[in-house]
Amino acid sequence: MGKRNLRAMSPAETEVLSIIWRLKHATVQQIHKELSSSRQVVYKTVLTLVRRLESKGYVKHRPAEKGNAHVYSPAVDHKDVVRRTVRDFLDRLFGGEAGPLVQFLAEDGLLGPKEAKRIKKIIDES
Repeated sequence: MGKRNLRAMSPAETEVLSIIWRLKHATVQQIHKELSSSRQVVYKTVLTLVRRLESKGYVKHRPAEKGNAHVYSPAVDHKDVVRRTVRDFLDRLFGGEAGPLVQFLAEDGLLGPKEAKRIKKIIDES
């Protein structure tokens, strides 16, 4: 499955994938522990989310060195997923144009002068 063909993730799947990206590789038990540190999460729910991510092509697994567990690791690069997600977002809400998004962020107070200056510098250098 190509990177462009990845199906969209739910917010819960995105949270699980973020943990896997951060840890580099993890068992369902490790992911469950990470999620459970801030709220109650059922182990079977985490297992379902990881399996969905694998079926969508976001993660892959290998057998653990000991026991019956699988160790999951990212099958896609974080930057590639962010790029695809942002482009999809721009297409759906802003007609594929970044300018209206930046304008919205500035007008809504989410883009301050410091960030605007940094963005201007990036634009000027490209």
